[in-house]
Amino acid sequence: MIKSMQELIWEEDAKLAPYAVKNQQSRERMYPEEEHPYRLPLQRDRDRLFHCRAFKRLEYKTQVFINSHGDNFRTRLTHTLEVAGVSRTIATSLGLNSRLAEVIALAHDIGHAPFGHAGQDILSELMKAYGGFEHNKQSLRVLSVLENRYPKFAGLNLCKVTLTGIMKHAGQYTKDDLLQARQEEGPSLEAMVSDIADEIAYNTHDIEDGLEKGYITPENLTEVSIWKEQYALAKEEFPQIEPILLLRHCFRRLMNTIITGVLQASDEAIQTYQITDRDTLKSLWKKSIRVVRYSEETEPKIRELKRFLQLNLYHHPKVKKMGDQGKQIIEVLFQHYSQYPEKIADSYRKRIDSAGKYRVICDYIAGMTDRYATLQYEALGGKNLC
Repeated sequence: MIKSMQELIWEEDAKLAPYAVKNQQSRERMYPEEEHPYRLPLQRDRDRLFHCRAFKRLEYKTQVFINSHGDNFRTRLTHTLEVAGVSRTIATSLGLNSRLAEVIALAHDIGHAPFGHAGQDILSELMKAYGGFEHNKQSLRVLSVLENRYPKFAGLNLCKVTLTGIMKHAGQYTKDDLLQARQEEGPSLEAMVSDIADEIAYNTHDIEDGLEKGYITPENLTEVSIWKEQYALAKEEFPQIEPILLLRHCFRRLMNTIITGVLQASDEAIQTYQITDRDTLKSLWKKSIRVVRYSEETEPKIRELKRFLQLNLYHHPKVKKMGDQGKQIIEVLFQHYSQYPEKIADSYRKRIDSAGKYRVICDYIAGMTDRYATLQYEALGGKNLC
């Protein structure tokens, strides 16, 4: 027996807590579409992301280390997949819509520029006089405008709950009904889960990549209390284990400890504030009360860990050098396309009349992978930097 769409939705929604976003509520899209006979709306969102060009390009966009510097380091794609995994875990345990948390996580970095945060910084600076650049806003633009896969509409036509879920800063988007919904309703718990999962993922996996690259050491990490605690417990549990396995076991302990703390603190907040529906959640958001959060014990330790990573990894001279090289590539390309807009790919250039030259240049460069941007730079006579 093939279940009807309504049966599938009823089954899924019966598992969810009262304050979760129901699948029944997730069906609305920007453009009306006939529903798929056996895929839930959020399943279709996930599949559309997997098949779109911008998602596939994440494989060749920097997380911390440029893709060409080694095969074992995270890319923007593997980071995104880890965020999706953490989001599903937290959402499922709290009785939330794990499909929604997952798809928000999968979409959250799709507008990121090449060369990581250095790329975002230089594009933001270059676009200061032309409307600015911020990767969350760009993600929404990619999903709503730039992806071109369907004959009846621009973008991927994802569910509105997915699109509002990636809008972290509600006041910084083009004014439309999506912005109005985000400003009036605030973020869903699923969006909050995806947001904190992003932080959990990069705070833990950047340690592993930094250690493998040799830019931080186990000795350095003893300055960080949460790592020191977990390392001591891991060593006590496996005193004879080889060093690399001890470190990997410690990563698992660290992530489990942080996620467990988030689950306990968030569940406590749900109980304390008696969140029984979305209206209660909205009133808390308007009072700037965080519901999905770290435990009181963990939060200062996370801040300490972030400070450590900023000082010892993100501002490491070699990481900074890679970032500066990426900035140089983007700046050269931006100035070149400003002078010769006819060199922009046709699929982007046709939007110049409607979006403006500089926004189109920004769209084009932001959509590039590290590798493609480097090739275009070298074609202009730039020396091989990466």
